[in-house]
Amino acid sequence: MTTWDDHDDTDARPVGDVLDGLGIRATLNEGELVAGALVLLKVVEADGSTRLSLARSEGLGWIERAGMLRVAETLETSSALGPAGDD
Repeated sequence: MTTWDDHDDTDARPVGDVLDGLGIRATLNEGELVAGALVLLKVVEADGSTRLSLARSEGLGWIERAGMLRVAETLETSSALGPAGDD
């Protein structure tokens, strides 16, 4: 698996329909505003190889992106381990 989407942005397209097709959902309460997004995509190429693609919304600085990735990693890791004391 490659670790970066090195494809030309001229072929880029909105991925909302792709995410919808995968059943991606988020909990948003009334009055909340989504201010930015990072999207990691596991893409299977025509030849069967896979690559990791990272897409982001405009306006996110690198510090925000790094922070969002770190928080997501922490949440994902802690949820995979289960509740504390579940040994």
